[in-house]
Amino acid sequence: MGEAAGQFAVGAGLGKQVPGLLLEGSYGVGAGREAQRRLVLACELDQRAGELGGVTALQAVHALPAGDGLLCALGVVLDRGDGVLRRLRREQLASAGEMVDDAMRMREQHGITTFKVKVGRRPVQLDITACRALREALGDDTELYIDGNRGWTAAESARALHQLEDVGLLFAEEPCPADDIAGRRWLVQHSNIPIYADESVSRAADVTREILGGSATGVSIKTARTGFTHSQRIHHLCEGLGVEVVIGNQIDGQIGSVCNAAFGAAYEATSRRAGELSNFLDMRDDLLTEPLIIKDGTLPVRQGAGLGIDIDEDKLRHYRHDG
Repeated sequence: MGEAAGQFAVGAGLGKQVPGLLLEGSYGVGAGREAQRRLVLACELDQRAGELGGVTALQAVHALPAGDGLLCALGVVLDRGDGVLRRLRREQLASAGEMVDDAMRMREQHGITTFKVKVGRRPVQLDITACRALREALGDDTELYIDGNRGWTAAESARALHQLEDVGLLFAEEPCPADDIAGRRWLVQHSNIPIYADESVSRAADVTREILGGSATGVSIKTARTGFTHSQRIHHLCEGLGVEVVIGNQIDGQIGSVCNAAFGAAYEATSRRAGELSNFLDMRDDLLTEPLIIKDGTLPVRQGAGLGIDIDEDKLRHYRHDG
């Protein structure tokens, strides 16, 4: 696992992409032009798109350090607008065999041994089968957890988690809608697998509501979503309440991954387990003069002033989009 001294463990998400661009944020979703390249393995979804799964998301080129719900990516800026993204077919998620192949490749090439599995399909047996296949192929030394992006109901989540108890999942992230308040609380009370909140906790006040209300037992922190300022507030709140946290991923490019790694390595609570830092591996290009490298399951924190990175001005001009 990671240490504040400089090494921070990484995780990978498993899922299959659907052409299209998506930017997540609990205040809105922005849909863009059809993707021109394969960007990511994993995906993150907005609370307004809880039935979505397995879509390709647009990389976050830069996270504002003191972000206030803003995310800048390739010339696109999202604010607290009421964006809505229509539902897509969940059948477009990867098969169990494809997930296993992706996981084996990530482990062999980069030494990654912690994997987030995208779930939320119906029937739930599809995802149960995939999780069991991953555990069987990867062995007990590999850590697995699931992310439903609110795709299941509370009852479906309970059934799936009960059947997955022997798989050894670390936790389940947003398995059902957080606005189903009674159902979510009931699930937390009846599940032997910890329930983590992600898109439902974009501010410290949201964390207080979800944790003290009994709707979650852990929290995902994303610097691309809450910047360093609000991420620190969420971390401190969780630390005070004794709530476990994980460093999440907003489909970050290398700059966003540097932000996540630096923040995660700065605190003991965020470096206890693997952080989600590998999405940039499936992006064709990025803006750093010195690309990030994941080796033996770790991503070294850059040394130097600030985040320790330099922007390639030629690439910045090449990828700039004014429109």
